[in-house]
Amino acid sequence: MKTYVAKPGEFEQKWHLIDARGQVLGRLASEVANILRGKNKPIFTPHVDTGDYVVIVNVADIRLTGNKLKDKVYYHHTGYPGGIKSITAEELMEKNPTELINSAVKGMLPKNKLSRQIIKKLKIYAGSEHQHEAQCPVAREI
Repeated sequence: MKTYVAKPGEFEQKWHLIDARGQVLGRLASEVANILRGKNKPIFTPHVDTGDYVVIVNVADIRLTGNKLKDKVYYHHTGYPGGIKSITAEELMEKNPTELINSAVKGMLPKNKLSRQIIKKLKIYAGSEHQHEAQCPVAREI
């Protein structure tokens, strides 16, 4: 018996719609990362993008457990000396809640060229409206 290796174009990529209202950030992000990579499919191949597209709505209503809203800090560097910037999860939720889940999912993907291709299949919206009705996304419970 030979091992099956998926090749680009041999499989179809579906669209999934996930409602993030009341979901815990890390648990949602790990499920989304698995769907994006295609690890939930029997044809999963590590070096081929076999995953599906994911549309996440109502990200503004996502939950963080414990004291993470006040204690969790996100850092980025501007590129200039002394240019390290920080923002707490609570401030980031008010400013841009989509960035919160984007960074969580991005951190759960492998750090290579394929992950940069995979993260483009993630569409995140703070409210319940999205632009992907034409793709007929299937609602998925997590």
